[in-house]
Amino acid sequence: MPKQNIIAGLDIGSSKISVVVGNTLQGSTERLGVIGVGHARAEGLRAGVVVDINQTAEAIRKAIANAELMAGVKIDAVCVGISGEHIIGQTSHGVVSVANNEISHDDVDRAMIAAKAISIPADREILHVIQQNFVVDAQDRIREPIGMSGARLEAYAYIIT
Repeated sequence: MPKQNIIAGLDIGSSKISVVVGNTLQGSTERLGVIGVGHARAEGLRAGVVVDINQTAEAIRKAIANAELMAGVKIDAVCVGISGEHIIGQTSHGVVSVANNEISHDDVDRAMIAAKAISIPADREILHVIQQNFVVDAQDRIREPIGMSGARLEAYAYIIT
């Protein structure tokens, strides 16, 4: 039996916590079929802010358990969407020189590290970095620069803190 590709999503709302479990449809890597859902009353939250972490964690556990029961699978990880005034996104870019005129994976990694080197307050941390595009020697809007010739590589990223 082929291994299932299980994907779970978690939504923490102000009145309820919801979990949806999907499975890639046979023969497709781009389409999902929903195989289970779970809900629990949102506890420990007020106006979208966690005020009691233990109650919130227990509500999340209940919603996950309900989804696992319906789907008949164990959920090992979930994708969580977060929002609010405390979530900030900003565009950044980093620049590196290319050693031997052919852009490598290492050059892309170095450019992304340079793009992530932003100044943020001590009470914040980088939650996610979304690679946007690259510039090679002033040629912009490049999605995949590996293998291209150039002396200068710029990486643009959207950084969520």
